[in-house]
Amino acid sequence: MTAPQIGYAAALEQFAPLEAIELAALAEQHGFAGTVATEGFQPWTPQQGQSSFVWNVVSALGARTSGALGVGPVSPTFRWHPAMVAQASATLAAMYPGRHWLALGSGEAMSDHIVGERWPEPAERIARMFEALSIIKKLFSASLAGRDTKHDGDVLRLETARLWTMPEFAPDILIQTAGPLTAKRAGRSADGLLIEAAPIERIGMLFQRFEEGAREAGRDLATTTRVLRLHLSWAPTDEEAMGNALAEWPNGGMRFAKSDIRSPFDLEQIAKLVRPEDFGGRVVVSSDPDVHRANIQAHLDLGFDGVYLHNVGRNQREFLEVFGRDVLPALHR
Repeated sequence: MTAPQIGYAAALEQFAPLEAIELAALAEQHGFAGTVATEGFQPWTPQQGQSSFVWNVVSALGARTSGALGVGPVSPTFRWHPAMVAQASATLAAMYPGRHWLALGSGEAMSDHIVGERWPEPAERIARMFEALSIIKKLFSASLAGRDTKHDGDVLRLETARLWTMPEFAPDILIQTAGPLTAKRAGRSADGLLIEAAPIERIGMLFQRFEEGAREAGRDLATTTRVLRLHLSWAPTDEEAMGNALAEWPNGGMRFAKSDIRSPFDLEQIAKLVRPEDFGGRVVVSSDPDVHRANIQAHLDLGFDGVYLHNVGRNQREFLEVFGRDVLPALHR
C-alpha cells in the first residue's frame, strides 16, 4: 500500500485571498498534498461572500507551499478567450515547474453571463469547451517548438500567435465532467478528468467511458490522471456540520443542474427549499472522522490519482487539524 495524494480545495468563494493562502499553507503543514482552486467571478450565494481572481491567489500560494497547484474548472470561451487561459496557465507552470495542472469546464451562467453573450444550451457549451481545448493544446505544443499557430473554428478564432513564456513541459489539461459522452470525448484529447458532485456509483462508468475514448485515439492510459474534488461537511457535532452545509453549501443538496442560474441572490432563494435529507448520497455530513475516512477511501478505491477535500464550513483550521491527525494517515491506495 502507498500513501495517496490528498490535497486541499481552497474555497475562494468563501475566504478572502490572504486567508485562503494561509489556510492552504496550513493544510500542507497538516499533511495535505497540493491545492486546487476554482475560477469564478461570483460566489454561489451571498453568504459565501468572496470571489477573488484565482490566478493571483494561486501564484502567491505557490511561493508558500510545495505541492500541486490545480486551477479549475476554468471556462475558456465566454469571459476568457482560450489564448488568455493558455497564457495564464503557462506562466504559472513556468513559475512553479512540475506543479501546475489546469482543468477546463463548459461554464456556469453564475459567472459567465456577465459579458452579455447569449447563454447557449449544454451541448453547445461542451462543444465550445473542446474547441478551446484544441486551441490551448495547439498553443502549448507550438510554443514549446518555437512556432506560431492559428485556429479558425466553428466558434473561436486565433490569429498567428505563440506563448513567449513557457515551462519546459506543458501542464496537464483535465476536463471537468459528470457526463459519459463528455468523459469519452475527454479521453480522446485531454490529459485526464476532474470529477466533483458525481454519485459514487456513477464514477466507474465515467472512468470506463474516458478509457474507451483514450483507447480509440491510441493514447496511453498510463499518462492520464483522474482527480476528485470531494465536498464534505465536518464539524465537532452533527448539528454544526449540517448547519454549515445548509448555510454555506446548499447547492450540494440541489438535485438539478445549476449552470443556468445567473445570480447568487437567485440561488439563495432556491436554497431555502433545501432540507437536510437532500444531502444524502451527495455530500457526507458528519462529525465522525471515521465516516469521512470511509467515504474518502471508497473514492480512492475507484482509482483516483488525487483527491482534494473541500470542507464546506468556515471551521477550516479545526478541520485541517482533525483530518491531518485522524483521517489522512489511515488512507491508502
